[in-house]
Amino acid sequence: MTNSLYVMITCVKLLLLPSYFSTDFEVHRNWLATTYSLPLNQWYTAKHSQWTIDYPPLFAWFEYFLAQIAAFVDIDMLSIHNSNYSSNATVFFQRLSVIITDFVFYYGSRKCAQSIASLVKSPKINKKKYMDEKEISIFVIELLLIANITLLLIDQIHFQYNGFLFGILLISISHILKGENYRGAFWFTVLLNFKHIYLYLAPAYFIFLLRHFCLKHGLRLALKRFINLGIIVLSVFSISFGPFVLNGQITQVFKQLFPFKRGLSHAYWAPNFWALYNTADVGAKITYKDLNKINNNSVSMTRGLVQEFEHSVLPSITPHITFILTILFMLPCLYKLWKSTRNPISFVRCLVLCGLTSFMFGWHVHEKALLLAVIPLTLLVFTSSNDCSMFTILSTLCTYSVFPLLFKPFEFITKSLLLLINVSFLYNSGKFKSLNHIEKLYLISLGPLMLLTEVGWMVLKFEQRYPFLPLMLTSFHNSLGVFYCWVKYYLFYIYN
Repeated sequence: MTNSLYVMITCVKLLLLPSYFSTDFEVHRNWLATTYSLPLNQWYTAKHSQWTIDYPPLFAWFEYFLAQIAAFVDIDMLSIHNSNYSSNATVFFQRLSVIITDFVFYYGSRKCAQSIASLVKSPKINKKKYMDEKEISIFVIELLLIANITLLLIDQIHFQYNGFLFGILLISISHILKGENYRGAFWFTVLLNFKHIYLYLAPAYFIFLLRHFCLKHGLRLALKRFINLGIIVLSVFSISFGPFVLNGQITQVFKQLFPFKRGLSHAYWAPNFWALYNTADVGAKITYKDLNKINNNSVSMTRGLVQEFEHSVLPSITPHITFILTILFMLPCLYKLWKSTRNPISFVRCLVLCGLTSFMFGWHVHEKALLLAVIPLTLLVFTSSNDCSMFTILSTLCTYSVFPLLFKPFEFITKSLLLLINVSFLYNSGKFKSLNHIEKLYLISLGPLMLLTEVGWMVLKFEQRYPFLPLMLTSFHNSLGVFYCWVKYYLFYIYN
């Protein structure tokens, strides 16, 4: 049954090959060209395009590997002078590369589903029945992971490699769940060297491995384990960053990885605390009757271009403030993990909260970063009703939050159908039963919101006068739900 599921999901992805793609498609094509045409010491310094490499070195090597294959498909896509090149062969190759590398996500989903199903088994049922229930749990968790609508929209239409990266994360988590801590640490370190956004999850890994693997009873350090973990981490980072250290380019690499000049929020505000803050700023502008300034300064969603939102009334927020708030609000869940018994379920919940906290208060957060919480939370849908209800709300909001990225007519039909399928599955599987009445009404309100922002605004001919409002309404509505989930799940974790 699982193999049939993989085939079915892959077929859906193949059907999406002709879909619209964002500027991220050109970003990755340019990275293919950069790693293929230029020597290693120019990968992070090349200025032939605005789409410079801003991922860690292992991802650059991943692009280099893909480029060796791409050379047999269409050599012109690997020219650094072919800006915005998108031949049919190029589109097919890059789309197919996402689909093929997604099998890492399939593998990680399978391993995690098997591991978590063993941890949440019930001792009250006989062995034969338990095996039946375990198989059902594995299948449902796998289905929820590999059929994640947000990943489908972001990777297969918008164009990115998130499935591949989350696959590595799931492989790491599966090893931690089985007590294979060295392997778990290795794969997480590899992941950090593919994409550094996963640094937000690193505190949970550090606390769990230090407290429950490297410290014995009485908090005595197990020196051998600590040294072995250190060797694993340092070895991976040395292999990844070593060549750039030797070339004296490590400073330039870090400038590329941490571009703090991009601003607090993306053009389309991710539904987090700063969306509420930005909305309050806009409200203050309206109070001062400066609506024309809103129209001039506000930006609408484009094809992924990086733009900034500047505050006019409320104080501006700096990267230091977001960093301090993120660390500060992570501390309670990390302390809880430190004090807890060696419970892998507690580790996964702490991962969820670290991902969710970084999403709420991080600098220049994108809407898809909510997956940092949703993917680990998916593993816990059978653990408790609280885990299940938070998954239902957050996964739905995560999907809806990426809708503004897909603004073409064909994609409107696609995303509407996928959302209906997702909601129908959650409803028929009983996941909505874990919600209270207010939570159900909140999710139902997404329907009228979508009709208003996607259709009503054009019918009412408001898009020219108030072009910023549909995106602001979407961000504000979803940020209320995400903030609610963050508070409720945090309290559940701390006091459970």
